[in-house]
Amino acid sequence: MNPRVYRNNGYLMVSCNGGLNQMRAAICDMVAIARHLNVTLIVPELDKTSFWNDPSEFQDIFDVEHFITSLRGEVRILRELPPRMKQRVEVGMFHSMPPISWSDISYYHNQILPLIQKHKVLHLNRTDARLANNGLPLDIQKLRCRVNYASLKFTPQIEELGRQVIRILRKNGPFLVLHLRYEMDMLAFSGCTEGCTREEADELTRMRYAYPWWKEKVIDSYVKRKDGFCPLTPEEIALVLRALEIDRSMQIYIAAGEIYGGKRRMASLTSAYPNVVRKETLLEPSDLRFFQNHSSQMAALDYLVSLESDIFVPTYDGNMAKVVEGHRRFMGFKKTILLDRKIIIDLVDRYKSGSLPWDEFSKLVKSVHANRMGSASRRTVIPDKPKEEDYFYANPQECLRDPNLLRAL
Repeated sequence: MNPRVYRNNGYLMVSCNGGLNQMRAAICDMVAIARHLNVTLIVPELDKTSFWNDPSEFQDIFDVEHFITSLRGEVRILRELPPRMKQRVEVGMFHSMPPISWSDISYYHNQILPLIQKHKVLHLNRTDARLANNGLPLDIQKLRCRVNYASLKFTPQIEELGRQVIRILRKNGPFLVLHLRYEMDMLAFSGCTEGCTREEADELTRMRYAYPWWKEKVIDSYVKRKDGFCPLTPEEIALVLRALEIDRSMQIYIAAGEIYGGKRRMASLTSAYPNVVRKETLLEPSDLRFFQNHSSQMAALDYLVSLESDIFVPTYDGNMAKVVEGHRRFMGFKKTILLDRKIIIDLVDRYKSGSLPWDEFSKLVKSVHANRMGSASRRTVIPDKPKEEDYFYANPQECLRDPNLLRAL
């Protein structure tokens, strides 16, 4: 980074949208944008209105003082607008808008900066994936990483509870974190009903129609699953872990909300792996009392445990899966098994139908994933299709500690 020139072009307010990890990536993007535009960033507002309905403020999840001071040499961040600017906002003298998704930095320079200079205060009311994955100056990519890995620390209370969970797990040996995306909202949104009863499938469909912001309503679960677009079921992941020869005594920590179908759906996983645990079973209810009904704070705990696990296995490629994958790469390419769901579904169905013997099934699952363990690789770039290319935060190759690993590719 060039030495910071403190010239204030105005004030940037941002309202993040989505779950914890979508907001986390957005905060990194917004800091990089504010730094590039020489504007003062107001501590971001978190999403309180989405499906998760979490009332947490920024300072309830992140260490706000550390966030501000750790970036002092790069960008000016204030907890709130100065009084004079606050008055302007109160009487509506500011501009609010959503920036265009996946924009490069020239968009912010040419379109957004003039609006900030004109209105003095600009409010960006959507922040998810508003900065491109690729084609950005190296100093911007490195600043995104610095915010993510150094400036966004959770509150001391969350960090301490995370350490407590990790201590309990470590005492009992190695552990695998399974990010099992099998909550009711995930299934309703995705339309995936494999293994569900007729009543459950109807309940999930009703829920999907009840939420207007979930645009896709008519979904063919069979086709979607065959194409690899469904989260793996607990039964499917039990087969995969066994096929990969994950030791039966391994602790399996479930990083997720409430699993849809409860014990009935978890039966094959818990019978294959007796040491299945979650934060609620490892901690006393009193430890989690302050976190109840605060899904982002619960997700922060799971994030910390996921980072420290011996193996991380996401069953679906949502925001947490991707951001944790990237963070574990940054920590020294820690083992993250990136499942090829389309191939897995084909193999599982052949095994279950009797056309593929277990030994062959296991051999194929292992060979498919031999090079999908979170090791050094280049991000796939697909011009004009940013949603389909590799996500910056899943593989921040510009920031990884041993550049020789990447040079060797």
